[in-house]
Amino acid sequence: MLACIYKNHGVFELTEKPKPTILDQKDAIVRITMSSICTSDLHIKHGSVPKAVTGITVGHEMVGIVEETGAEVKKIKKGDRVTVNVETFCGECFFCKNGFVNNCTDKNGGWALGCRIDGGQAEYVRVPYADQGLNKIPDSVSDEQALFVGDILAMGFWAARISEIKETDTVLIIGAGPTGICTLLCAMLKNPRKIIVCEKDETRRNFVKNHYTNVIVVEPENCLETVYNESEHGGADVVIEVAGNEESFKTAWQSARPNAIVTVVALYDKPMVLPLPDMYGKNLTFKTGGVDGCDCDEILSLIAQGKIDTTPLITHKFPLKDIEKAYDIFENKLDNVIKICIT
Repeated sequence: MLACIYKNHGVFELTEKPKPTILDQKDAIVRITMSSICTSDLHIKHGSVPKAVTGITVGHEMVGIVEETGAEVKKIKKGDRVTVNVETFCGECFFCKNGFVNNCTDKNGGWALGCRIDGGQAEYVRVPYADQGLNKIPDSVSDEQALFVGDILAMGFWAARISEIKETDTVLIIGAGPTGICTLLCAMLKNPRKIIVCEKDETRRNFVKNHYTNVIVVEPENCLETVYNESEHGGADVVIEVAGNEESFKTAWQSARPNAIVTVVALYDKPMVLPLPDMYGKNLTFKTGGVDGCDCDEILSLIAQGKIDTTPLITHKFPLKDIEKAYDIFENKLDNVIKICIT
């Protein structure tokens, strides 16, 4: 089969690989109908993910059709159309049972697909613990509508959930890339008093302005002043940092009111420093980490009800054979790209 692999530092390559087979009776083989390129793939390419294995098939955003299941798979069957969760989780360990599936203690737990084991920028993928890692797509939901459920939409949903957003809150979201927009969509479900989105890229600012007219959109240099002017208590009640750079991290805690919640879901290329003397007395609550993707069934239900729509994020489509061209456009932010669909 065709597969896009992490050949070595800085190099992805489209090549031929053997079709995957069942290795454990809890596995499923999924024929990929649609996948996508994620910024996390670029982090792998450029060495920011030490766990990533060279030679691995990359890709962790995907939907497809179940081709084969192991004998112990009970919830899904051959022919089911499914989303694939970015995380592998056993469902039995302490963390899984408490809903912290990102911290599953299984050897394949956490972010495995497209990082430590073969992922979905290929024609087929093997999914461990298929009963946990696959979610059946409702008949009324298209592949395009479901494409981001297992990764960036699950992350946005999780970020909004743990941020404890109330209807009286002013919420600041820093970063309007694909994950930031998914976070925005999920924050909107909470009906906060006001949402402010901070983004440095003009194309992305215009995207938010055009699609979500009730959202206040600002550039980073005007963010603090705008947040203070639009907030009732000296800053945002909730800040969700999705941009992932030193300046955005600083903006996150500076723009929060005292006793606010600051949720950090961004992936950084280097350590960030909390300047505690400068923050003293703000009494902030920080929540950090990667997605706990255990809400996929609920997300699919919300999509089916018309309450979440991420299809506007798909600005480009390419067949798998042209994925190297797709990566060039995505990595270099050409042609006003937001997300690329790989068929």
